Amino acid sequence: MPEAFIVEAVRTPVGKKNGGLSATHPVDAAAHVLSAVVERSGIDPNVVDDVILGNTDSVGPQVGDIARLSWLAAGLPQHVPGVTIDRQCGSSQQAVHFAAQAVMSGAQDVVVAGGVQLMSVVPINLAWTVGNDLRFTNPFESEGWQKHYGSEEIDQFRAADLIAEKWNISREEMEEYALTSHQRAIHAIDAGYFVEQIAPFGGVSADEGPRRDTSLERMAKLATLREGGRVTAALSSQISDAAAALLVCSADAVGRYGLTPVARIHTMTVVGDDPVYMLTAPIAGTHRALERSGLSVDDIDLFEVNEAFASVVLAWQKELGVESERVNVNGGAIALGHPIGASGARIMTGLLAELQRTGKRYGLQAMCEGGGQANVTILERL
Repeated sequence: MPEAFIVEAVRTPVGKKNGGLSATHPVDAAAHVLSAVVERSGIDPNVVDDVILGNTDSVGPQVGDIARLSWLAAGLPQHVPGVTIDRQCGSSQQAVHFAAQAVMSGAQDVVVAGGVQLMSVVPINLAWTVGNDLRFTNPFESEGWQKHYGSEEIDQFRAADLIAEKWNISREEMEEYALTSHQRAIHAIDAGYFVEQIAPFGGVSADEGPRRDTSLERMAKLATLREGGRVTAALSSQISDAAAALLVCSADAVGRYGLTPVARIHTMTVVGDDPVYMLTAPIAGTHRALERSGLSVDDIDLFEVNEAFASVVLAWQKELGVESERVNVNGGAIALGHPIGASGARIMTGLLAELQRTGKRYGLQAMCEGGGQANVTILERL
């Protein structure tokens, strides 16, 4: 079967809410990483077949196919098209999947994939609230949805609590996990692990999310997000700003243009699960990806499971039996942030960098997504 290779991956720093990137236009943030991935890889931008970017809440400055507009804003060749996709939190990971599938099918040879989300500029769920004056205000009012799921509350915070209850994960266990996420991220920043993967932007050169002053005592004082629940803000991913891009190429393009790939996209899968629990699909997705790949849990050197909430990762660990030493080794979204449309590409950029830094072979990335979905990708370092 034809293969797809990742030649380069780059990201902006992840800005915290109303932080260093909050005055940036989303198009400019995406244009920055598009320019950076072209420059760092040495690819002639004229040979790029397509640009695929993930983005959610595509309103205001993020409207109008931001993939296409960002490529043009970067001053790159206007004959190269672009498309913007929305698979919720997995949007940019799905962008990489689509890029790889295009390359593996033989339809294209050089595709730039990634994502952008500036949640300080376009608040989360803005696309929902701007529809309040329409005839229907949300998708859960449809007759079909009501027929199958009734008036069941669909909410990520409820889902995080439901998962904690189902897998018997205590608040204290989640707080210990969240503290570890911050500690690991701070260690990675201080050790310079992220420097090469980041293209400084807007006067910001390092991730702003990790909290050096957090503690179990401070977390314990926070109110829960839902009455009677277990999840607090400290156990949730941060609202953030970022963009990331990867260059995906065919073997023919690698040879023709003298490129040096850093990884092979070994396995890709996407699955659906209960939309009420919403965030559990990484469990089934990981099982499917391992089955399709012929690899076992023991074969995977590094795992990245998006920290939408601490309960999501801890439930995944209980089901897969993976020790914490291989999971989110440099911190996750609780510490580093979750710029929704960019998170998949941000995480993949970090996973690639850590595989290269440590000389390890296989990395698996799993992302929970709205609608009860999950993208899972296995990478093989070259």
